[in-house]
Order: sequence, then C-alpha cells, then structure tokens
Amino acid sequence: MNGKIIKQKAPRNRTLTLSDGDFIKLKKKLVKISQPVTLGEIENRTIHQDIFEALKYLPDAFVDLIFVDPPYNLTKTFNGTSFNEMKLEEYEQWLDSWVSKLVRLLKPNASIYICGDWKSSGAIYNVAKKYFKIQNRITFEREKGRGAKSNWKNCSEDIWFCTLSDDYYFNVDAVKIKRKVIAPYKDKDGKAKDWEENGDGKYRITFPSNVWTDITIPFWSMSENTDHPTQKPEKLVAKAILASSKPNDVIFDPFLGSGTTSVVAKKLGRRYVGIEIDELYCCLSEKRLDMIKNEKNIQGYFDGVFWERNTLNEQVNSSREKHTFESLRNLFSSKSI
Repeated sequence: MNGKIIKQKAPRNRTLTLSDGDFIKLKKKLVKISQPVTLGEIENRTIHQDIFEALKYLPDAFVDLIFVDPPYNLTKTFNGTSFNEMKLEEYEQWLDSWVSKLVRLLKPNASIYICGDWKSSGAIYNVAKKYFKIQNRITFEREKGRGAKSNWKNCSEDIWFCTLSDDYYFNVDAVKIKRKVIAPYKDKDGKAKDWEENGDGKYRITFPSNVWTDITIPFWSMSENTDHPTQKPEKLVAKAILASSKPNDVIFDPFLGSGTTSVVAKKLGRRYVGIEIDELYCCLSEKRLDMIKNEKNIQGYFDGVFWERNTLNEQVNSSREKHTFESLRNLFSSKSI
C-alpha cells in the first residue's frame, strides 16, 4: 500500500492504521484542484496536493482561522517525503514563500497560529511580523522523548499567535483550565475562596496563560495516535480553535499531516479545509474524520474546560470509549486514591 509496511501491533496499541481496503476507498474522497474554486467545492475536504500548487486556486478571504504546523528546520522523513535542514536564512525564505500567500485567504478579523521549535521560532517571528499582528508566543511542554547527555533535554515548542488586524475574535471563557488546588484558602466565614470541591478533590477554574503544561503528546495507547512522526495532540489544536473561532467558522491547515486540525474542527462544530502532499496521511485524515460520528470527545477536555494533565477527570475523559463518565466516577469514588 503506497510503499508503506504495516507492522503487527501489540494488543493494547491503539495507533490508527489503514488496511488496503481503507486506502482504496478513502483516496477516492481526496481532492485536487487545477483552477480557481469556490468555498463550497473544498469545504470539509482534504486536498491532496503540494501547497504551492493548491494555494493559488483557493478563494479570497474565506478563512477565519489558520492552524499551521509546517516542517521544522530539521532533517526529517514524513512517510515517503523528506525535509532537509537548511541554513536559517534559507529556512526563513522558505517560510516567507508560502506564508505570504496565506494573507489573501484570510478574512479581515482572522487569526493564525504557527508552530515551531526553538531553532525555527526566530525565523517564524521574522516572517510573521511582516504580514500579521503578533499577539503572543505560546510555549507548550512537549514531555516526550529521550534525555540529552550533553545538553538540556529539548521538551518545549512554540506557537506564534497572530492576527491579520487588531480587530479579532478571542473567547477566553472557552479555554479556561481546571486545576487542582494545592493550598485551598478560605475566607473569614470559612467559605471556599476561588475554588470548589467535588468527589474528585478541590479545583479552581483559571484563566489560560501562554505556557501550556497540560498537553499530552499522542502515544501508542491513545486512540488519536497515528504513525505520523510530528502529530500534534487534539487537545492542543482544540485550544486554538475554541479561543479564536466561532461555531461554523472555516478552519484551514495548509500542512494537514494526519488530519488533527480537520478532526478537531469537525468535533467542535467548525468547517475545515486541509492541504497535505502525502496520500497516506490524507487517507488517515479521512479515516479519522469518518470515525467522529462514533467518538467526539477530546482527551483532556470535558464539561467546557480543559483539565490539567494527569488529573482524575482527564483520565476519565480519555476512557469514555469503554465506560460512561458516571460509572467511572462511581468506580473511583469507592476506592482510596
């Protein structure tokens, strides 16, 4: 199948793969464009094409939010496609060559989130400031991978939050975080001060910051995991989509990979358009989109808030495919935790 060898999985390995039948069926859903198109022709579709071929045919001002996770400036192989590390100046020029073409696609109050690592982050800033209003730099903890013997372990990545203008949409209430309270203060009347208690412990709803420590990188036992080497978590993308778009808005990802942006957009009631050059990853995206009708939860997001990593309810939310929330709550409350 497209030169891809399917390995035998361990019993608890839930990494999503494609059968030969899946591949044949799903690639028929993919789109290629060779002339200007309307939004209706590409809405909720996966475009299997090189970004530089496809961008010129997309309509003007149709996008409310772009989430883009481009290849970082590293030598990396993505299935059959390789990206080779460049000199920083060359990487900056490469970024500019496609970022400049995104401006035409954006609505006047649109936002864009651009992902990068510590090596590429400076180049992203230099390019983004030419075309957008830079609102913030988000840093998230990427707690995965081996340690380094002669350096600090690289365990963070950046996301540059930009807007086309100073008139943009941002819903802070949609991205608040539920944290465990370490020091549960009470007022002089003995009432809880800025926290509440339920059967799972004491929690506080807090405003989100630009440092995200509640992200779990997909791994083999998570149902959202694929074999894509740089897959972003659904929880991470959900934060950007909920903060910077409204229901039914159009979310665009020009480097779609295995489809996380489209999947999260669909789960959250948004429309989506994605471009991906690799056919296998396009088909993985379509399979994940097909599965949404049976499973719409996002790991770590429940009851309208994002839960801290490794808190009880985040674990509960991740397990809802097998158990209902209430049955798990009863199970845990009967034990000493």
